[in-house]
Amino acid sequence: MKLHNFNAGPSALPAEVIDQAAQALHNFNNSGLSLLEIGHRTPLFVPVMEEARQLVRELMQLDADHEVLLLHGGATLQFLQVPMNLLDQGAVASYTETGTWSQKAIKEAALLGKVSLAGSGEENNFTAIPSPLYIDPQSAYLHITTNETIAGTQWHTIPYNSGCPLVADMSSDILSRSLDFNRFDLIYAGAQKNMGAAGVCLVVVNKKCLGKVTRTIPSFLDYRLHIKEGSMLNTPPVFAVYVLLLTLRWLKAKGGVHAIEKINTQKATLLYSTLESIPLFRLPIQKKDRSMMNAVFLLDDPMLQKEFIDAATAEGLVGIEGHRSVGGCRVSLYNAIPLSSVEILVDFIKEFARKKS
Repeated sequence: MKLHNFNAGPSALPAEVIDQAAQALHNFNNSGLSLLEIGHRTPLFVPVMEEARQLVRELMQLDADHEVLLLHGGATLQFLQVPMNLLDQGAVASYTETGTWSQKAIKEAALLGKVSLAGSGEENNFTAIPSPLYIDPQSAYLHITTNETIAGTQWHTIPYNSGCPLVADMSSDILSRSLDFNRFDLIYAGAQKNMGAAGVCLVVVNKKCLGKVTRTIPSFLDYRLHIKEGSMLNTPPVFAVYVLLLTLRWLKAKGGVHAIEKINTQKATLLYSTLESIPLFRLPIQKKDRSMMNAVFLLDDPMLQKEFIDAATAEGLVGIEGHRSVGGCRVSLYNAIPLSSVEILVDFIKEFARKKS
């Protein structure tokens, strides 16, 4: 039985990426060595790192001021590394509170400076993006989480004109839609949703933002040192970087970000419109703020909801159970999910509803 992987992360990868990565584990580029065995500063791997970073530049259409880094630690480390580099002692940064992941970022930033809440969705149980925003005029930066994987909300109108540098956690919607990436001063994203395998984190940073804090930054947390060393301040996660490269090549061959956005819009529109048409299902997120990457929905009867999830899994539709902290159902529609998988899911949803009507 063919499986359709709707897991929220680590998530589905293109089949050809998995095949190419598997081959590299046995014999990388006809070297006779496994990718897992090669030195990261050798002529075998250096081109991998260079091409991956260049493809990011190309797909995001970055200008010369923005540097591309591939680092360890995932977005979780970036919750700390961002304020370490951008938020001076005693200074203030504005954060938007839109769900679990933004709350984690806020917690870490508060260790290093003052956090001002520019807006919070907590009062409405994070079912909408907060608006309007209040941004402290002294803010070192404004931080947003562009897509909340658990809550199922997404910023569709980016607050570019906030009056201060803009920082974004894009872990769950990176490269899924066209944005003016150059208007962000810092972007970070774990790779394991739209860009590849877990273990590497993308950071895109405007060099003009760096070097302004007075604190001593530990070497491994200093973006400037990572830039100087070309993302090889220490041994990079070689396999994860290679899978990221393969995924970026796949995305480019698909036509890039603009092309994949059209497909992602089709997938999200099909799923949401189907769920809206069936009274059995409830969509808790305000329509204007629904995520194109993580569609959350509920069945009000807990027993029926479990039956729905179990039946879907039995049909090969895996990963649709909601996050353990909130329950419900969640379907993740990342770049590698084909439209055909969503069509099969929609058919299953309609048939399940017909049987229960």
